[in-house]
Amino acid sequence: MKIYSVTIENFRGIRSAKLVLPDHAVLIGDNNTGKSSVFEAIDLALGPDRLSRRPPVDEHDFYQGRYLPIPNPESPEGAEQGPAPKITVEVTITNLSPEQEARFGANVEWLNTTTGDFFQEANPAGVDAAEIKAALRVTFVGEYDPDEDDFVGNSYFTRSLSEDDTPASFSKKDKQHCGFLFLRSLRTGSRALSLEHGSLLDIILRLKEIRPQMWEGTIGTLAAFDVASDPAIGISGVLESIDKSLKKYVPREWGVKPHLKVSNLTREHLRKVITAFIATGAGDHAAPFFRQGTGTINMLVLAMLSQIAEDKQNVIFAMEEAETAIPPYAQKRIVHELRKLSAQSLFTSHSPYVLEEFSLDETVILSRSDDGQLSQSKIQLPESIKHKRYRQDFRTRFCEGLLSRRVLIAEGATEATSLPVVARRLAELNPGTYASLEALGVCVIDAGSETQIADLGALYKSLGKRTFALCDKQADAAKAAIEAQVERLFMHDQKGVEDLILKNTTQAALERFADQLDWPPHLLAKYPDPKEQAAAALGDYFGWSKGNWGIAEFLAQCSEAEIPQWLRDVCVTLKALCDPPSQPAEAEGEDDFADLLG
Repeated sequence: MKIYSVTIENFRGIRSAKLVLPDHAVLIGDNNTGKSSVFEAIDLALGPDRLSRRPPVDEHDFYQGRYLPIPNPESPEGAEQGPAPKITVEVTITNLSPEQEARFGANVEWLNTTTGDFFQEANPAGVDAAEIKAALRVTFVGEYDPDEDDFVGNSYFTRSLSEDDTPASFSKKDKQHCGFLFLRSLRTGSRALSLEHGSLLDIILRLKEIRPQMWEGTIGTLAAFDVASDPAIGISGVLESIDKSLKKYVPREWGVKPHLKVSNLTREHLRKVITAFIATGAGDHAAPFFRQGTGTINMLVLAMLSQIAEDKQNVIFAMEEAETAIPPYAQKRIVHELRKLSAQSLFTSHSPYVLEEFSLDETVILSRSDDGQLSQSKIQLPESIKHKRYRQDFRTRFCEGLLSRRVLIAEGATEATSLPVVARRLAELNPGTYASLEALGVCVIDAGSETQIADLGALYKSLGKRTFALCDKQADAAKAAIEAQVERLFMHDQKGVEDLILKNTTQAALERFADQLDWPPHLLAKYPDPKEQAAAALGDYFGWSKGNWGIAEFLAQCSEAEIPQWLRDVCVTLKALCDPPSQPAEAEGEDDFADLLG
Protein backbone atom coordinates (compact mmCIF):
# COMPACT_ATOMS: atom_id res chain seq x y z
CA MET A 1 0.00 0.00 0.00
CA LYS A 2 1.26 3.49 -0.82
CA ILE A 3 -0.05 7.01 -1.09
CA TYR A 4 -0.07 7.89 -4.77
CA SER A 5 -1.28 11.47 -4.41
CA VAL A 6 -2.74 13.96 -1.97
CA THR A 7 -4.90 16.98 -2.78
CA ILE A 8 -5.32 19.68 -0.11
CA GLU A 9 -7.67 22.66 -0.03
CA ASN A 10 -7.87 25.42 2.60
CA PHE A 11 -5.73 23.74 5.25
CA ARG A 12 -3.50 25.95 7.38
CA GLY A 13 -1.06 27.83 5.13
CA ILE A 14 -2.08 25.79 2.08
CA ARG A 15 -4.84 27.23 -0.04
CA SER A 16 -4.42 24.55 -2.70
CA ALA A 17 -2.01 21.68 -3.42
CA LYS A 18 -1.81 18.54 -5.52
CA LEU A 19 1.20 16.34 -4.78
CA VAL A 20 2.18 13.04 -6.40
CA LEU A 21 4.47 10.99 -4.17
CA PRO A 22 7.06 8.32 -5.00
CA ASP A 23 7.33 5.04 -3.09
CA HIS A 24 9.78 6.62 -0.64
CA ALA A 25 10.24 10.37 -0.37
CA VAL A 26 11.86 13.16 1.56
CA LEU A 27 9.97 16.46 1.47
CA ILE A 28 12.24 19.47 1.68
CA GLY A 29 11.78 23.20 1.52
CA ASP A 30 12.24 26.34 3.54
CA ASN A 31 10.70 26.61 7.02
CA ASN A 32 6.95 27.30 6.97
CA THR A 33 6.64 26.05 3.42
CA GLY A 34 4.03 23.48 4.47
CA LYS A 35 5.94 20.20 4.84
CA SER A 36 4.45 19.32 8.23
CA SER A 37 1.03 20.53 7.10
CA VAL A 38 1.09 17.95 4.30
CA PHE A 39 1.64 15.16 6.84
CA GLU A 40 -0.99 16.61 9.18
CA ALA A 41 -3.47 16.74 6.28
CA ILE A 42 -2.84 13.09 5.38
CA ASP A 43 -3.27 12.21 9.05
CA LEU A 44 -6.70 13.88 9.06
CA ALA A 45 -7.79 11.57 6.25
CA LEU A 46 -6.02 8.33 7.21
CA GLY A 47 -4.86 8.55 10.84
CA PRO A 48 -6.92 6.13 12.98
CA ASP A 49 -6.71 8.29 16.10
CA ARG A 50 -6.55 11.80 14.63
CA LEU A 51 -10.31 12.39 14.64
CA SER A 52 -10.62 11.31 18.27
CA ARG A 53 -9.67 14.88 19.12
CA ARG A 54 -12.68 17.13 19.59
CA PRO A 55 -13.10 19.26 17.66
CA PRO A 56 -11.08 17.56 14.90
CA VAL A 57 -10.13 20.98 13.47
CA ASP A 58 -10.29 24.53 14.78
CA GLU A 59 -10.16 28.11 13.53
CA HIS A 60 -6.41 28.02 12.94
CA ASP A 61 -6.63 24.96 10.70
CA PHE A 62 -8.51 26.93 8.02
CA TYR A 63 -6.52 28.84 5.42
CA GLN A 64 -6.12 32.41 6.72
CA GLY A 65 -8.53 31.52 9.53
CA ARG A 66 -11.55 31.84 7.21
CA TYR A 67 -14.36 29.43 8.01
CA LEU A 68 -17.52 31.58 7.80
CA PRO A 69 -19.54 32.12 4.60
CA ILE A 70 -18.04 34.79 2.39
CA PRO A 71 -20.37 37.72 1.54
CA ASN A 72 -21.12 38.18 -2.15
CA PRO A 73 -19.78 41.64 -3.09
CA GLU A 74 -22.32 41.88 -5.94
CA SER A 75 -25.35 41.55 -3.66
CA PRO A 76 -26.76 44.56 -1.74
CA GLU A 77 -24.76 44.99 1.45
CA GLY A 78 -23.49 41.44 1.03
CA ALA A 79 -26.91 39.93 1.78
CA GLU A 80 -26.23 36.87 -0.36
CA GLN A 81 -23.40 34.72 0.84
CA GLY A 82 -21.28 32.18 -0.92
CA PRO A 83 -20.54 28.75 0.54
CA ALA A 84 -18.53 28.58 3.74
CA PRO A 85 -14.91 27.52 3.22
CA LYS A 86 -14.20 23.86 3.91
CA ILE A 87 -11.01 21.96 4.56
CA THR A 88 -10.78 19.07 2.10
CA VAL A 89 -8.00 16.52 1.90
CA GLU A 90 -8.22 13.79 -0.73
CA VAL A 91 -5.72 10.93 -0.52
CA THR A 92 -5.39 8.36 -3.31
CA ILE A 93 -3.98 4.99 -2.20
CA THR A 94 -2.59 2.34 -4.56
CA ASN A 95 -0.79 -1.02 -4.22
CA LEU A 96 -3.70 -2.42 -2.22
CA SER A 97 -3.26 -5.86 -0.73
CA PRO A 98 -5.82 -8.60 -1.60
CA GLU A 99 -7.31 -8.19 1.88
CA GLN A 100 -7.71 -4.44 1.37
CA GLU A 101 -9.28 -4.90 -2.06
CA ALA A 102 -11.77 -7.34 -0.54
CA ARG A 103 -12.63 -5.03 2.37
CA PHE A 104 -13.04 -1.88 0.28
CA GLY A 105 -14.38 -3.63 -2.84
CA ALA A 106 -17.33 -1.37 -3.61
CA ASN A 107 -15.18 1.74 -3.27
CA VAL A 108 -12.14 0.53 -5.19
CA GLU A 109 -11.45 2.46 -8.40
CA TRP A 110 -8.92 1.96 -11.19
CA LEU A 111 -6.14 4.49 -11.64
CA ASN A 112 -3.86 5.03 -14.60
CA THR A 113 -0.60 5.61 -12.68
CA THR A 114 1.07 7.07 -15.77
CA THR A 115 -1.44 9.86 -16.39
CA GLY A 116 -3.08 10.11 -12.96
CA ASP A 117 -6.54 9.68 -14.51
CA PHE A 118 -9.16 7.20 -13.34
CA PHE A 119 -10.33 4.50 -15.74
CA GLN A 120 -13.90 5.32 -16.74
CA GLU A 121 -14.39 3.23 -19.88
CA ALA A 122 -17.12 0.60 -20.09
CA ASN A 123 -14.49 -2.01 -20.84
CA PRO A 124 -13.66 -4.34 -17.90
CA ALA A 125 -10.68 -5.81 -19.76
CA GLY A 126 -9.07 -2.36 -19.87
CA VAL A 127 -8.09 -2.54 -16.19
CA ASP A 128 -5.68 -5.36 -17.00
CA ALA A 129 -3.19 -2.92 -18.54
CA ALA A 130 0.10 -2.72 -16.64
CA GLU A 131 -0.29 0.97 -15.79
CA ILE A 132 -3.84 0.53 -14.42
CA LYS A 133 -3.84 -0.13 -10.68
CA ALA A 134 -6.55 -0.66 -8.10
CA ALA A 135 -6.90 2.50 -6.02
CA LEU A 136 -8.86 3.81 -3.07
CA ARG A 137 -9.71 7.46 -2.60
CA VAL A 138 -10.43 8.87 0.85
CA THR A 139 -11.52 12.45 1.53
CA PHE A 140 -11.54 14.35 4.80
CA VAL A 141 -14.00 17.24 5.03
CA GLY A 142 -13.77 19.74 7.87
CA GLU A 143 -16.12 22.71 8.32
CA TYR A 144 -17.83 25.02 10.76
CA ASP A 145 -21.34 23.98 11.85
CA PRO A 146 -23.28 27.18 12.70
CA ASP A 147 -26.15 25.22 14.28
CA GLU A 148 -23.82 23.63 16.80
CA ASP A 149 -21.45 26.59 16.86
CA ASP A 150 -18.60 24.13 16.58
CA PHE A 151 -16.21 22.59 14.09
CA VAL A 152 -16.89 19.16 12.62
CA GLY A 153 -14.93 16.84 10.39
CA ASN A 154 -14.92 13.30 9.10
CA SER A 155 -13.28 11.06 6.51
CA TYR A 156 -15.33 9.50 3.72
CA PHE A 157 -14.90 7.17 0.81
CA THR A 158 -14.46 9.74 -1.95
CA ARG A 159 -16.57 7.77 -4.38
CA SER A 160 -19.56 7.93 -2.04
CA LEU A 161 -19.41 11.74 -1.84
CA SER A 162 -20.57 12.02 -5.44
CA GLU A 163 -22.61 8.84 -5.85
CA ASP A 164 -24.55 8.50 -2.58
CA ASP A 165 -27.07 10.74 -0.86
CA THR A 166 -25.46 9.79 2.44
CA PRO A 167 -21.67 9.57 2.07
CA ALA A 168 -20.06 6.45 3.51
CA SER A 169 -17.77 7.20 6.43
CA PHE A 170 -14.20 5.91 6.32
CA SER A 171 -14.23 4.53 9.85
CA LYS A 172 -11.49 4.02 12.40
CA LYS A 173 -11.50 0.30 11.61
CA ASP A 174 -11.06 1.12 7.91
CA LYS A 175 -8.13 3.38 8.75
CA GLN A 176 -6.48 0.69 10.82
CA HIS A 177 -6.54 -1.53 7.74
CA CYS A 178 -4.64 1.18 5.84
CA GLY A 179 -1.80 1.46 8.33
CA PHE A 180 -0.75 5.12 8.17
CA LEU A 181 1.52 6.14 11.07
CA PHE A 182 2.54 9.78 11.49
CA LEU A 183 5.52 10.26 13.80
CA ARG A 184 5.66 13.82 15.03
CA SER A 185 9.30 13.86 16.11
CA LEU A 186 9.54 14.33 19.90
CA ARG A 187 5.78 14.51 20.30
CA THR A 188 5.56 10.83 19.39
CA GLY A 189 8.40 9.84 21.71
CA SER A 190 6.98 11.69 24.72
CA ARG A 191 4.23 9.10 25.16
CA ALA A 192 5.59 6.13 23.21
CA LEU A 193 5.73 3.72 26.18
CA SER A 194 2.53 4.83 27.89
CA LEU A 195 -0.81 3.11 27.56
CA GLU A 196 -2.64 6.17 26.26
CA HIS A 197 -4.90 5.59 23.27
CA GLY A 198 -2.87 5.92 20.09
CA SER A 199 0.55 5.57 21.73
CA LEU A 200 3.06 3.27 20.05
CA LEU A 201 2.74 0.73 22.85
CA ASP A 202 -1.07 0.82 22.54
CA ILE A 203 -0.79 0.26 18.76
CA ILE A 204 1.55 -2.71 19.28
CA LEU A 205 -0.81 -4.27 21.84
CA ARG A 206 -3.81 -3.85 19.52
CA LEU A 207 -1.92 -5.36 16.58
CA LYS A 208 -1.05 -8.38 18.72
CA GLU A 209 -4.70 -8.43 19.90
CA ILE A 210 -3.58 -8.15 23.52
CA ARG A 211 -6.13 -6.57 25.85
CA PRO A 212 -4.53 -5.98 29.25
CA GLN A 213 -6.91 -7.33 31.91
CA MET A 214 -5.40 -5.31 34.72
CA TRP A 215 -7.71 -2.38 35.23
CA GLU A 216 -10.07 -3.83 37.87
CA GLY A 217 -7.24 -5.36 39.88
CA THR A 218 -5.20 -2.17 39.81
CA ILE A 219 -8.18 0.00 40.72
CA GLY A 220 -9.09 -2.37 43.57
CA THR A 221 -5.56 -2.35 44.95
CA LEU A 222 -5.36 1.42 44.86
CA ALA A 223 -8.83 1.80 46.36
CA ALA A 224 -7.77 -0.21 49.38
CA PHE A 225 -4.70 1.94 49.94
CA ASP A 226 -5.43 4.61 52.53
CA VAL A 227 -2.99 7.49 52.12
CA ALA A 228 -1.45 8.98 55.27
CA SER A 229 -3.43 6.77 57.66
CA ASP A 230 -0.58 6.72 60.21
CA PRO A 231 -1.65 9.04 63.09
CA ALA A 232 1.97 10.19 63.47
CA ILE A 233 1.71 12.00 60.12
CA GLY A 234 -1.07 14.17 61.48
CA ILE A 235 -3.39 14.18 58.46
CA SER A 236 -5.74 11.50 59.80
CA GLY A 237 -6.35 13.52 62.97
CA VAL A 238 -7.33 16.58 60.95
CA LEU A 239 -9.69 14.53 58.80
CA GLU A 240 -11.34 13.04 61.92
CA SER A 241 -11.98 16.53 63.32
CA ILE A 242 -13.52 17.55 60.00
CA ASP A 243 -15.73 14.45 60.19
CA LYS A 244 -16.93 15.37 63.69
CA SER A 245 -17.79 18.91 62.57
CA LEU A 246 -19.56 17.57 59.49
CA LYS A 247 -21.86 15.37 61.63
CA LYS A 248 -23.13 18.47 63.46
CA TYR A 249 -24.66 19.87 60.29
CA VAL A 250 -25.65 17.04 57.91
CA PRO A 251 -27.16 13.57 58.18
CA ARG A 252 -24.73 10.65 58.04
CA GLU A 253 -25.97 9.55 54.60
CA TRP A 254 -24.95 12.89 53.11
CA GLY A 255 -21.28 12.10 53.50
CA VAL A 256 -18.96 11.14 56.31
CA LYS A 257 -15.43 9.90 57.00
CA PRO A 258 -13.36 11.93 54.53
CA HIS A 259 -10.08 10.18 53.70
CA LEU A 260 -7.38 10.43 51.04
CA LYS A 261 -7.09 8.10 48.04
CA VAL A 262 -4.44 7.82 45.35
CA SER A 263 -6.60 9.10 42.48
CA ASN A 264 -10.10 9.20 41.08
CA LEU A 265 -9.42 5.69 39.79
CA THR A 266 -10.75 5.51 36.25
CA ARG A 267 -9.35 3.44 33.41
CA GLU A 268 -8.62 6.53 31.36
CA HIS A 269 -6.68 8.06 34.24
CA LEU A 270 -4.62 4.91 34.65
CA ARG A 271 -3.83 4.84 30.93
CA LYS A 272 -2.26 8.27 31.28
CA VAL A 273 -0.24 7.63 34.43
CA ILE A 274 1.06 4.09 33.81
CA THR A 275 4.53 4.64 32.43
CA ALA A 276 7.48 2.43 31.58
CA PHE A 277 10.70 3.02 33.51
CA ILE A 278 14.15 2.46 32.02
CA ALA A 279 17.41 1.96 33.91
CA THR A 280 20.02 4.63 33.30
CA GLY A 281 23.75 4.13 33.39
CA ALA A 282 25.38 1.08 34.98
CA GLY A 283 23.31 1.11 38.18
CA ASP A 284 19.86 -0.23 38.99
CA HIS A 285 18.14 3.13 39.25
CA ALA A 286 15.32 3.52 36.71
CA ALA A 287 13.64 6.70 35.53
CA PRO A 288 10.51 7.30 33.40
CA PHE A 289 11.32 6.67 29.74
CA PHE A 290 10.36 10.23 28.75
CA ARG A 291 13.08 11.54 31.10
CA GLN A 292 15.76 9.79 29.05
CA GLY A 293 17.92 11.67 26.56
CA THR A 294 16.20 12.87 23.41
CA GLY A 295 18.36 10.62 21.25
CA THR A 296 17.56 7.59 23.40
CA ILE A 297 13.84 8.30 23.14
CA ASN A 298 14.02 8.57 19.35
CA MET A 299 15.92 5.28 19.06
CA LEU A 300 13.34 3.72 21.38
CA VAL A 301 10.65 4.94 18.98
CA LEU A 302 12.51 3.32 16.09
CA ALA A 303 12.65 0.00 17.94
CA MET A 304 8.90 0.14 18.55
CA LEU A 305 8.23 1.07 14.94
CA SER A 306 10.05 -2.03 13.81
CA GLN A 307 7.68 -4.06 15.97
CA ILE A 308 4.67 -2.38 14.37
CA ALA A 309 5.99 -2.91 10.85
CA GLU A 310 6.74 -6.59 11.51
CA ASP A 311 3.20 -7.16 12.77
CA LYS A 312 1.42 -5.04 10.19
CA GLN A 313 3.61 -5.70 7.12
CA ASN A 314 1.77 -3.20 4.87
CA VAL A 315 2.36 0.15 6.57
CA ILE A 316 3.11 3.77 5.60
CA PHE A 317 5.45 5.71 7.88
CA ALA A 318 5.53 9.51 7.80
CA MET A 319 8.23 11.01 10.03
CA GLU A 320 9.15 14.60 10.84
CA GLU A 321 12.79 15.57 11.29
CA ALA A 322 14.39 12.15 11.74
CA GLU A 323 17.62 13.92 12.68
CA THR A 324 16.37 15.46 15.93
CA ALA A 325 19.00 14.81 18.65
CA ILE A 326 20.38 11.90 16.62
CA PRO A 327 24.01 11.57 15.42
CA PRO A 328 24.60 11.25 11.65
CA TYR A 329 25.18 7.49 11.57
CA ALA A 330 21.92 6.91 13.48
CA GLN A 331 20.02 9.25 11.12
CA LYS A 332 21.06 7.06 8.23
CA ARG A 333 20.10 3.94 10.16
CA ILE A 334 16.61 5.29 10.85
CA VAL A 335 16.01 6.06 7.17
CA HIS A 336 17.41 2.72 6.06
CA GLU A 337 15.35 0.74 8.57
CA LEU A 338 12.07 2.53 7.90
CA ARG A 339 12.51 2.12 4.14
CA LYS A 340 13.09 -1.58 4.67
CA LEU A 341 10.23 -2.05 7.11
CA SER A 342 7.50 -0.11 5.33
CA ALA A 343 5.60 -0.20 2.08
CA GLN A 344 6.18 3.56 1.88
CA SER A 345 8.22 5.96 4.00
CA LEU A 346 7.84 9.73 3.93
CA PHE A 347 10.19 12.14 5.68
CA THR A 348 10.76 15.81 6.22
CA SER A 349 14.33 16.80 7.02
CA HIS A 350 16.98 19.51 7.11
CA SER A 351 19.86 17.08 7.45
CA PRO A 352 22.29 16.33 4.60
CA TYR A 353 22.80 12.85 6.07
CA VAL A 354 19.10 12.09 5.68
CA LEU A 355 18.72 13.78 2.30
CA GLU A 356 21.59 11.88 0.69
CA GLU A 357 19.80 8.60 1.42
CA PHE A 358 17.22 9.52 -1.24
CA SER A 359 17.64 9.52 -4.99
CA LEU A 360 16.79 12.50 -7.19
CA ASP A 361 13.38 10.98 -8.01
CA GLU A 362 12.65 10.54 -4.29
CA THR A 363 13.51 14.14 -3.36
CA VAL A 364 10.39 16.30 -3.43
CA ILE A 365 11.04 20.06 -3.35
CA LEU A 366 8.10 22.01 -1.96
CA SER A 367 7.49 25.71 -2.48
CA ARG A 368 4.52 27.89 -1.62
CA SER A 369 3.41 31.06 -3.33
CA ASP A 370 2.20 34.15 -1.49
CA ASP A 371 -1.41 33.17 -2.20
CA GLY A 372 -1.05 29.72 -0.60
CA GLN A 373 -0.48 27.56 -3.68
CA LEU A 374 1.80 24.68 -2.66
CA SER A 375 3.67 23.06 -5.52
CA GLN A 376 6.30 20.39 -5.93
CA SER A 377 9.33 20.24 -8.19
CA LYS A 378 11.94 17.68 -9.06
CA ILE A 379 15.71 18.07 -9.26
CA GLN A 380 16.81 18.12 -12.90
CA LEU A 381 20.59 18.22 -13.11
CA PRO A 382 22.04 20.24 -16.03
CA GLU A 383 24.24 18.32 -18.44
CA SER A 384 27.40 19.88 -17.02
CA ILE A 385 26.69 18.40 -13.57
CA LYS A 386 27.01 14.64 -13.62
CA HIS A 387 25.06 12.51 -11.18
CA LYS A 388 28.28 11.14 -9.67
CA ARG A 389 29.51 14.64 -8.88
CA TYR A 390 26.14 15.55 -7.39
CA ARG A 391 26.40 12.60 -5.00
CA GLN A 392 30.04 13.28 -4.13
CA ASP A 393 29.55 17.01 -3.49
CA PHE A 394 26.04 16.81 -2.08
CA ARG A 395 26.85 17.85 1.49
CA THR A 396 29.24 20.66 0.55
CA ARG A 397 27.77 22.11 -2.65
CA PHE A 398 24.12 21.17 -3.13
CA CYS A 399 22.34 20.35 0.14
CA GLU A 400 22.22 23.82 1.69
CA GLY A 401 20.93 25.32 -1.55
CA LEU A 402 18.12 22.78 -1.72
CA LEU A 403 17.05 23.70 1.81
CA SER A 404 17.24 27.48 1.33
CA ARG A 405 14.85 29.97 -0.20
CA ARG A 406 17.60 32.26 -1.52
CA VAL A 407 20.86 31.10 -3.10
CA LEU A 408 23.93 33.13 -4.04
CA ILE A 409 26.28 31.26 -6.37
CA ALA A 410 29.89 32.34 -5.93
CA GLU A 411 32.53 31.75 -8.60
CA GLY A 412 34.97 29.98 -6.29
CA ALA A 413 35.82 28.99 -2.75
CA THR A 414 37.44 32.35 -1.92
CA GLU A 415 34.29 34.30 -2.81
CA ALA A 416 32.08 31.69 -1.13
CA THR A 417 33.95 32.00 2.18
CA SER A 418 34.57 35.75 2.05
CA LEU A 419 31.17 37.24 1.34
CA PRO A 420 29.40 35.74 4.41
CA VAL A 421 32.27 37.01 6.58
CA VAL A 422 32.02 40.50 5.07
CA ALA A 423 28.26 40.68 5.56
CA ARG A 424 28.51 39.49 9.17
CA ARG A 425 31.31 41.97 9.94
CA LEU A 426 29.44 44.91 8.42
CA ALA A 427 26.25 43.93 10.28
CA GLU A 428 28.22 44.03 13.53
CA LEU A 429 29.71 47.43 12.72
CA ASN A 430 26.60 49.08 11.23
CA PRO A 431 23.43 47.00 11.80
CA GLY A 432 21.18 49.77 10.51
CA THR A 433 22.65 49.52 7.01
CA TYR A 434 23.80 45.93 6.68
CA ALA A 435 22.58 42.43 7.58
CA SER A 436 24.33 39.08 7.69
CA LEU A 437 23.53 36.62 4.92
CA GLU A 438 22.22 34.22 7.54
CA ALA A 439 19.73 36.84 8.73
CA LEU A 440 18.64 37.39 5.12
CA GLY A 441 18.17 33.66 4.52
CA VAL A 442 20.82 33.61 1.77
CA CYS A 443 23.04 30.57 1.43
CA VAL A 444 26.27 30.80 -0.57
CA ILE A 445 27.19 27.98 -2.97
CA ASP A 446 30.70 27.50 -4.35
CA ALA A 447 30.28 26.95 -8.09
CA GLY A 448 33.80 25.62 -8.41
CA SER A 449 34.49 27.70 -11.53
CA GLU A 450 32.96 30.51 -13.53
CA THR A 451 31.72 28.05 -16.17
CA GLN A 452 29.37 26.42 -13.63
CA ILE A 453 27.59 29.55 -12.42
CA ALA A 454 24.92 29.68 -15.13
CA ASP A 455 24.09 25.96 -14.88
CA LEU A 456 23.81 26.04 -11.09
CA GLY A 457 21.71 29.17 -11.36
CA ALA A 458 19.37 27.34 -13.75
CA LEU A 459 19.16 24.37 -11.35
CA TYR A 460 18.14 26.40 -8.31
CA LYS A 461 15.93 28.72 -10.34
CA SER A 462 13.98 25.68 -11.62
CA LEU A 463 13.35 24.68 -7.99
CA GLY A 464 11.70 28.02 -7.22
CA LYS A 465 14.69 29.59 -5.43
CA ARG A 466 15.62 33.24 -5.66
CA THR A 467 19.07 33.11 -7.23
CA PHE A 468 21.97 35.56 -7.21
CA ALA A 469 25.55 35.24 -8.48
CA LEU A 470 28.92 36.81 -7.69
CA CYS A 471 32.00 36.60 -9.91
CA ASP A 472 35.06 38.27 -11.43
CA LYS A 473 34.84 40.20 -14.68
CA GLN A 474 33.38 38.02 -17.45
CA ALA A 475 33.22 38.17 -21.21
CA ASP A 476 29.94 39.54 -22.56
CA ALA A 477 28.62 36.11 -23.65
CA ALA A 478 29.37 34.50 -20.27
CA LYS A 479 27.85 37.48 -18.44
CA ALA A 480 24.66 37.26 -20.50
CA ALA A 481 24.39 33.49 -19.86
CA ILE A 482 24.64 34.04 -16.11
CA GLU A 483 22.21 36.97 -16.06
CA ALA A 484 19.62 34.85 -17.86
CA GLN A 485 19.54 32.42 -14.92
CA VAL A 486 19.80 34.68 -11.87
CA GLU A 487 17.81 37.51 -10.38
CA ARG A 488 20.88 39.67 -9.87
CA LEU A 489 24.52 39.30 -10.95
CA PHE A 490 27.23 40.97 -8.87
CA MET A 491 30.33 41.26 -11.10
CA HIS A 492 33.35 43.41 -10.23
CA ASP A 493 35.78 44.77 -12.80
CA GLN A 494 38.94 43.00 -11.57
CA LYS A 495 40.40 39.73 -12.89
CA GLY A 496 40.44 38.20 -9.43
CA VAL A 497 39.02 38.86 -5.98
CA GLU A 498 42.57 39.25 -4.66
CA ASP A 499 43.06 42.30 -6.88
CA LEU A 500 39.70 43.67 -5.78
CA ILE A 501 40.79 43.55 -2.13
CA LEU A 502 44.35 44.82 -2.52
CA LYS A 503 43.40 47.76 -4.72
CA ASN A 504 40.40 48.91 -2.70
CA THR A 505 41.38 48.69 0.96
CA THR A 506 43.69 50.89 3.03
CA GLN A 507 47.41 50.59 3.61
CA ALA A 508 46.78 50.58 7.35
CA ALA A 509 44.55 47.54 7.08
CA LEU A 510 47.13 45.67 5.01
CA GLU A 511 49.97 46.48 7.42
CA ARG A 512 47.93 45.57 10.49
CA PHE A 513 46.98 42.18 9.02
CA ALA A 514 50.54 41.53 7.81
CA ASP A 515 51.84 42.26 11.29
CA GLN A 516 49.52 39.77 13.01
CA LEU A 517 49.86 36.89 10.52
CA ASP A 518 51.78 33.72 11.24
CA TRP A 519 53.56 33.70 7.89
CA PRO A 520 54.41 30.44 6.12
CA PRO A 521 58.20 29.87 5.88
CA HIS A 522 58.44 30.11 2.10
CA LEU A 523 56.79 33.55 2.06
CA LEU A 524 58.78 34.73 5.07
CA ALA A 525 61.94 33.84 3.17
CA LYS A 526 60.75 35.96 0.25
CA TYR A 527 59.54 38.84 2.45
CA PRO A 528 61.70 39.02 5.61
CA ASP A 529 59.67 42.00 6.82
CA PRO A 530 56.17 41.49 5.31
CA LYS A 531 54.79 44.64 6.92
CA GLU A 532 57.21 46.78 4.91
CA GLN A 533 55.96 45.19 1.67
CA ALA A 534 52.40 44.53 2.83
CA ALA A 535 50.62 44.75 -0.55
CA ALA A 536 53.08 42.49 -2.39
CA ALA A 537 53.46 40.04 0.49
CA LEU A 538 49.71 39.74 1.03
CA GLY A 539 49.16 39.35 -2.72
CA ASP A 540 51.34 36.23 -2.59
CA TYR A 541 49.73 35.12 0.69
CA PHE A 542 46.20 35.45 -0.68
CA GLY A 543 47.19 33.44 -3.74
CA TRP A 544 48.83 30.75 -1.57
CA SER A 545 45.81 30.55 0.78
CA LYS A 546 43.23 30.78 -2.02
CA GLY A 547 40.04 29.03 -0.98
CA ASN A 548 41.43 28.53 2.53
CA TRP A 549 39.97 31.56 4.36
CA GLY A 550 42.97 33.88 3.80
CA ILE A 551 40.95 36.78 2.39
CA ALA A 552 38.03 36.01 4.72
CA GLU A 553 40.35 36.39 7.74
CA PHE A 554 41.64 39.72 6.40
CA LEU A 555 38.13 41.10 5.88
CA ALA A 556 36.99 39.91 9.29
CA GLN A 557 39.38 42.37 11.01
CA CYS A 558 38.62 45.37 8.78
CA SER A 559 36.63 48.43 9.73
CA GLU A 560 33.72 49.47 7.52
CA ALA A 561 35.86 52.00 5.65
CA GLU A 562 38.60 49.41 5.06
CA ILE A 563 36.25 46.97 3.33
CA PRO A 564 36.19 47.62 -0.44
CA GLN A 565 33.24 49.77 -1.50
CA TRP A 566 32.13 47.20 -4.07
CA LEU A 567 31.65 44.55 -1.36
CA ARG A 568 29.77 47.04 0.81
CA ASP A 569 27.49 47.85 -2.11
CA VAL A 570 26.82 44.12 -2.67
CA CYS A 571 25.77 43.74 0.98
CA VAL A 572 23.53 46.81 0.85
CA THR A 573 21.88 45.60 -2.35
CA LEU A 574 21.28 42.08 -1.02
CA LYS A 575 19.65 43.52 2.09
CA ALA A 576 17.37 45.68 -0.05
CA LEU A 577 16.43 42.75 -2.29
CA CYS A 578 15.84 40.23 0.49
CA ASP A 579 14.57 42.48 3.26
CA PRO A 580 13.11 45.58 1.57
CA PRO A 581 12.04 48.48 3.78
CA SER A 582 8.34 48.82 4.44
CA GLN A 583 8.41 52.44 3.25
CA PRO A 584 10.52 54.19 0.58
CA ALA A 585 13.87 55.34 1.94
CA GLU A 586 14.09 59.05 2.72
CA ALA A 587 17.62 59.18 4.00
CA GLU A 588 20.37 61.20 2.40
CA GLY A 589 21.91 59.41 -0.56
CA GLU A 590 18.62 57.83 -1.67
CA ASP A 591 19.33 58.56 -5.34
CA ASP A 592 22.72 56.84 -5.14
CA PHE A 593 21.07 53.84 -3.50
CA ALA A 594 18.45 53.65 -6.26
CA ASP A 595 21.22 53.74 -8.86
CA LEU A 596 22.93 50.83 -7.14
CA LEU A 597 19.76 48.75 -7.33
CA GLY A 598 19.51 49.53 -11.05
